[in-house]
Amino acid sequence: MTQDLTLDEIRETLAEGIAANAAFDGWGDAARDMAADGAGIDRDVARLAFSGGAIEMIDAWFGAIDRRMAATLPPETLAAMKIRARITALVEARLAIVAPDRESLRRARAILALPQNVSRAARLGWRSVDLMWRMAGDTATDYNHYTKRTILLGVYAATMTVFLDDDSEGHADTRAFLARRIDGIMRFEKTKAAFTKRYEHRPSLSRFVGRLRYPAV
Repeated sequence: MTQDLTLDEIRETLAEGIAANAAFDGWGDAARDMAADGAGIDRDVARLAFSGGAIEMIDAWFGAIDRRMAATLPPETLAAMKIRARITALVEARLAIVAPDRESLRRARAILALPQNVSRAARLGWRSVDLMWRMAGDTATDYNHYTKRTILLGVYAATMTVFLDDDSEGHADTRAFLARRIDGIMRFEKTKAAFTKRYEHRPSLSRFVGRLRYPAV
């Protein structure tokens, strides 16, 4: 029963309906109210659930995309792939999910680009790329954790920019663009791994100086 839903559950329930309406009505009251009517949820309750306005609606939609991506590519499916294929599949899954709502995405990105929303936009992007890397099996906790996500965030944002204006069949141009950028990520990771391996066993000057000052006893 919809009257028993929590506010978080209401946001999850309405997120995709709001996104579908946002293409025509923008990320505002009209899109939210129409989604609430379609789901049998009181408009005043829906307004309370999205008291933060458009940015909260967009946040909820991006969360819905994350959940659908995870459902589309369960762990057993990803486990059979190499890391490059996993990242590619995860980004392409997101493309397929948002494809029917490209105009809504365009409007959402315009809102997120406003100065007052830039930090929120960065957090939303980071949340998605962090999920993608974790689903791909990344367990890094050192600086690699941050470099991988920063690079993928740039790739994902650029890919979505291409996607919004891509009228090629099956979004082939976007997929080709993504493939080239994933190649770049893989080359960077290989170079970084080789560099780390080359220097990990070299003597540390700081440790040497420390031993001169504080010799072992």
